Amino acid sequence: MRKVFFFLGSYKAAVAVAIALMLVELTLELLQPFLMAKMIDEGIQARNMDVVMQWGGFLLAFSVVAFGAGILSSFFAAHVSQSFGFDMREKLYEKVQSFSFANFNRFPESSLITRLTNDVTQLQNTVFMGLRIMLRAPLLVIGSVLMAFIVNPMLALWFAASIPFLGLFLIWVLKRGEKLFRSVQQGVDDVNGVIQQNLIGMRLIRVFVRMRHESLRFAGFSAELMNRTVAALRLTELTMPVIMLVINASIIAVLWYGRGQLETAGATVGEIVAIVNYATRTSGALSLMSMIVVNFSRARASAHRMNEILETEIDLKDAEGNREAPASEAGSVSFKDVGFRYPDTESPILKHISFEAAPGETIAIMGATGSGKTSMLQLIPRLYEAEEGAVCVSGMDTRLWKLDRLRGQIGYVPQDIMLFTGTVADNIRWGKEDATLDEIMHAAKLAQIHDTIMRLPQQYETIVGQKGVNLSGGQKQRLTIARALVRKPAILLLDDCTSALDVQTENALLGALREVKCTTFLITQKISSTLNADRILLLDDGALLASGKHDELLRTSLLYQKICDSQYRKAGVSHA
Repeated sequence: MRKVFFFLGSYKAAVAVAIALMLVELTLELLQPFLMAKMIDEGIQARNMDVVMQWGGFLLAFSVVAFGAGILSSFFAAHVSQSFGFDMREKLYEKVQSFSFANFNRFPESSLITRLTNDVTQLQNTVFMGLRIMLRAPLLVIGSVLMAFIVNPMLALWFAASIPFLGLFLIWVLKRGEKLFRSVQQGVDDVNGVIQQNLIGMRLIRVFVRMRHESLRFAGFSAELMNRTVAALRLTELTMPVIMLVINASIIAVLWYGRGQLETAGATVGEIVAIVNYATRTSGALSLMSMIVVNFSRARASAHRMNEILETEIDLKDAEGNREAPASEAGSVSFKDVGFRYPDTESPILKHISFEAAPGETIAIMGATGSGKTSMLQLIPRLYEAEEGAVCVSGMDTRLWKLDRLRGQIGYVPQDIMLFTGTVADNIRWGKEDATLDEIMHAAKLAQIHDTIMRLPQQYETIVGQKGVNLSGGQKQRLTIARALVRKPAILLLDDCTSALDVQTENALLGALREVKCTTFLITQKISSTLNADRILLLDDGALLASGKHDELLRTSLLYQKICDSQYRKAGVSHA
């Protein structure tokens, strides 16, 4: 937890003020039973109203000052806790934004959401409780015991004898509770994961009539969360009865022994009332401590989960310095004996891949599912790191590029379409924040989506639903291509993003891309997309099986011939 609470360092002054005001409140509160004893023994017992009024005035003044100090302490504690939560959430989000794809694979999306929301809130509440109660409660216990000994040492012994036992008991609850609440937070992750999957796949669930199956699956995870929560709360609910039993037993002992002391003049009525008052306050403080122990257990579990994010080593390090790539090679890409495997896997995805793409060339990539096409494309913007060999962009190894400069010259259209809630223009502008409307329209025309946009109700100001639910598959693909083109990239990566386009639209798109004069990599399964490519890379099981133009591969590659035969046979034409 030390690393997490390091974020409190920026608020040392506010923390000090909150603690100081809490100590003022606590000190005045601890003096009140002592003053009550004086009032009883010297005023009420002696029937002296002047003394009663005197000590009563002190009591009232102390109560007012303590109340004011408590209010101000709460204000500063709230300021610190809310600011701490804001900083913590921002730091976690910044760290997650710096994750590579390999780092993302370690944490499910639902778990990251839970850690940035529930876990941060848990620690935020713990900070507030720490400043207002966590220090106050144990100090109140210690102060009550000390004041009890000042009032009457013999009576105080009966009261103080229970404190060591209760302290050890609360420490045991803390250690046991941390494990249980860590399990509860994992259960929250699991439930959130099921909810997220179901909300994303709701249409598919309805089409396959899997509502009952998914409801039962959710019920299973929800029941597991309930069982874990019940187990944790069962432990914490045990603390209150134990504390009350022990403290009440000590109060009875004080009253029993105090009765005898009254008869022998070893104690006064005021002293007995003060000791009982301190015991009652201790009971309340220990009850608060049991709640603190529960929250601290949850906070430790949450802190552990956040430390996992903060201490995650980013496997893609930004290059030091600011080296310049040769201007003559802007847009070139070369793979030099590149090998790659995903983290924590044994099977290689790419094996000894070597090729060169000159600036402005169009490279088509073909291969069966799982042949490594997407993985190869993701190495160019350095979303993953090559395990062997080197990937060079614009004549320089990608490991020597500053990541923002490397990716700033690349337009990437992934296979999984992702659109955001907002206008059509906003979705295209997402590729270039300062893009003008003319630039947005030009990119849309190149992507063959401009005419479609102009037929929409508000044209470029039409709202796109979440993930583009109000657009067809082809419209979404062309919109994401426009988003990549508005960057005016030197390198354009298209990961099977023309699959929903008809042949005529696709040909118009590929023809328009040649006007852009950028190096284009196109993953495709369509022979029609490869006909005019400057080069076709044919991958099979992670290896580069063949490379060349369409006519060349027809003569030399048996696999390419089979692909052509299959597609032309389906179309009912001959490629001869």
